[in-house]
Amino acid sequence: MTFRGSGPLEGGSVSAGGSGGGGGRMVVGGAAGIVVAIVALLFGINPGDILGGGSDSSSNQQVAGSGAGSNNAEMQRHLDSCTVEMANTDDACRIKATTISLDKVWSNLMRGYTQPKTVVFSGSVNTACGAASSAMGPFYCPGDETAYFDPSFFADLKRMGGSDGPLAQEYVVAHEFGHHVENLTGVLAKGQRMGNAGSVRIELQADCLAGVWAHHADKGPDAMLEPLSDEQIQTVIQSAKAIGDDTIQGSRSNPESWTHGSAAQRVRWFKIGYDGGDARRCDTFATNDL
Repeated sequence: MTFRGSGPLEGGSVSAGGSGGGGGRMVVGGAAGIVVAIVALLFGINPGDILGGGSDSSSNQQVAGSGAGSNNAEMQRHLDSCTVEMANTDDACRIKATTISLDKVWSNLMRGYTQPKTVVFSGSVNTACGAASSAMGPFYCPGDETAYFDPSFFADLKRMGGSDGPLAQEYVVAHEFGHHVENLTGVLAKGQRMGNAGSVRIELQADCLAGVWAHHADKGPDAMLEPLSDEQIQTVIQSAKAIGDDTIQGSRSNPESWTHGSAAQRVRWFKIGYDGGDARRCDTFATNDL
């Protein structure tokens, strides 16, 4: 249990999308594929072009999308029916509740903050950054200012050595909203011009911004989260370690090829954000000590 209160979840801009089912997924394998695809989407590239899917991926996606309408309608009804109580047990409702909390926190912390859209999808989905599949994991597309999530990723994260605990799932959502904050500040575009080195700084800053949200999300009269425990924070740290580039790449990991940062770096920057709750301390572009 992380969310406090009861009743309907009101607010946010969350909708259902995607093709539904598993057909038509691009050829992408495991955790390494997740990293490649997220980076591709971040830079506005069709991941199918990088991963060898090409036009076939788009073609397959259209076939897979033949039953999308009913699946999306069912998911939309589910999202519309979400309550605070459901957010403590249901992955899709937890995503929705987390986005509402994130909007509350960032609206208070950041002048000029605007709410991003969120799409909960299954199978594959079309975005302003290109076609994407569930195998890629969560991502943010700056072209349409939308964060995309397939709830099945949380089970994948657990298989990768991370946690599927509630706060760990919320950290995933908060990380993608961190990219939206970066988009609003111009940091995202700055990092895109710097290649892999810029990508690492973008990702570590998003981890830090996720920590800033966690610091504030359980405080104040309007807080949506119950007081966070050390045990819950450990589930976030476990997940951050699991998706570090060195963890994913293994013993032959090459720092020059990193796009998200090492396990230790990801944990460190989340803690910087969480411990201080100050977004100004998240400037990963102002230091050489990542």
